[in-house]
Amino acid sequence: MTSTMGGASSRLNYANKVMLAPMVRIGTLPARLLALEYGADVVYCEELIDHSMLQCQRVENQLLDTIDFIKEQAHHPVFRTCAKEKDRVVFQMGTADPERALKVAKLVENDVAGIDVNMGCPKEYSTKGGMGAALLSNPEKIRQILTTLVNGVSIPVTCKIRILPKLEDTLSLVKLIESTGVAAVAVHGRYKEERPRHPVHPDAIKAIAETVSIPVIANGGSGDQIKRYEDLERFREDTGASSVMVARAAQWNFSIFRPDGMLPVDDVIRDYLRYAVDYDNVALNSKYVLQQILQAEQQSPRGQKLLATQSLREMCALWDVVDYYDEVQVRRQSRREELERKKGLSRHEPRLVDGIYTMHVEYIRKEYPSAVSPKTILLDWSRREYLPQPTYLTEKHRSDTKFHSVVTVGDKKYASSFWHKAKKLAEQAAASVCLKTLGLHDGKLQGNTMEAKDDGKRHAEAHGKSPSVDSPQRKKCRTEEAETGEKADACNDNEPEVKTRGESEIQTDAEAKTTEDVQHTLKAAHKVTQNGNVDAEKCNDFKS
Repeated sequence: MTSTMGGASSRLNYANKVMLAPMVRIGTLPARLLALEYGADVVYCEELIDHSMLQCQRVENQLLDTIDFIKEQAHHPVFRTCAKEKDRVVFQMGTADPERALKVAKLVENDVAGIDVNMGCPKEYSTKGGMGAALLSNPEKIRQILTTLVNGVSIPVTCKIRILPKLEDTLSLVKLIESTGVAAVAVHGRYKEERPRHPVHPDAIKAIAETVSIPVIANGGSGDQIKRYEDLERFREDTGASSVMVARAAQWNFSIFRPDGMLPVDDVIRDYLRYAVDYDNVALNSKYVLQQILQAEQQSPRGQKLLATQSLREMCALWDVVDYYDEVQVRRQSRREELERKKGLSRHEPRLVDGIYTMHVEYIRKEYPSAVSPKTILLDWSRREYLPQPTYLTEKHRSDTKFHSVVTVGDKKYASSFWHKAKKLAEQAAASVCLKTLGLHDGKLQGNTMEAKDDGKRHAEAHGKSPSVDSPQRKKCRTEEAETGEKADACNDNEPEVKTRGESEIQTDAEAKTTEDVQHTLKAAHKVTQNGNVDAEKCNDFKS
């Protein structure tokens, strides 16, 4: 079979191709790119349900150079793609409604080469709601969905079906499908009730190919019929189809698409892991793909070690790709910092990013006295201002297990753009950003204190005098302090910092002096608004 890896036309052609079939949990971006590298002409993503996709927003991920479709507050995308596959990736959806199908197709239209509707999957997660193979008994719904899509998008539309018990019914169905204007039809040569252990029916696929004029894509030959690259052409000839689509045989070894022969499984796994690292694939998904490649080896000592892994880095270590993982993380951090600089994020001046006041601040524990931290200072300040206790929303990055935190004080949010290795470090950095934004000292030790003071000076020079409103609550607090002569309460976080091993339990004289200076700084810095927020007019939302 002739491969067209040298280039793709602006409109996808489905004739004379070898394709990676849609596979749930397998057909994510790393697997698709690996199949293309090995020689596949076209790759299908896993079936994605219309309801789920309609909850997504399209996001251009500059860090990874990908297009992500992400649900609100989700940690990873529902669908991720990139320029490398744009002209050869087909988006397969599960749907039973023409209008929903069109909305999803329009959402992804500019980022994929084609749209496919799943009309063949017999599993319950697909058939419930009338999707998948359930559509085979509803030809009018099939007509509505396909006609709506063909008329509504500028890229080719296809569908994937199974054969019906009666051949004449199958031929009648594919004629109806052809009449909607689709570019091709993929046929899994088994009945709805049959599974991979049952033999495929190449004669039924051949009858379909002889009945319609559009390209027919033969599917279902993995195992008995397709075990190596040469078998792809043999299966195409047996079925009389235009192209061949393979699922399980590729799942076991993606190098089945290589005309020069299949590679050892370990080489395939290493190649897959590099793509998983490059595109920050979810660790759990990557583990699942590797388990399918290993097949019976899952019970081996190495398979058991894979089962015990929790992170992508641990998987890379099993196959000696950990150096590559670490190199990519270093490059990615540099790229992240470069993007942040372009956005104007800095350690000295906050910017409003997606409704969050953001600075590029790394929290380093040794730079603070043992009894002082940004969180304790912010908590004490909030109590004095009669504000609710600061709340922290912290997320863990799935691939490199780093943390990012957003602190809410009053009705404002603050965060550092620096990702930390521990949850508490990320929260301390967020608290530091909040204090700096409010013009308060965050408690750094002497030597770093001047840096904090310089930050406040920069803020004042950029926005005029320090934002201040003498609130009734602040007046009341100051009056009560004057009458009672009480000093500021000791900062006491309800989540105390755990001291590192070997750290002295007693402050040095220098630390004590710094702590006292911090308390005086806090008293002098209580010139803030009633809600602890920066004056919007004076600071102009920190926009440059």
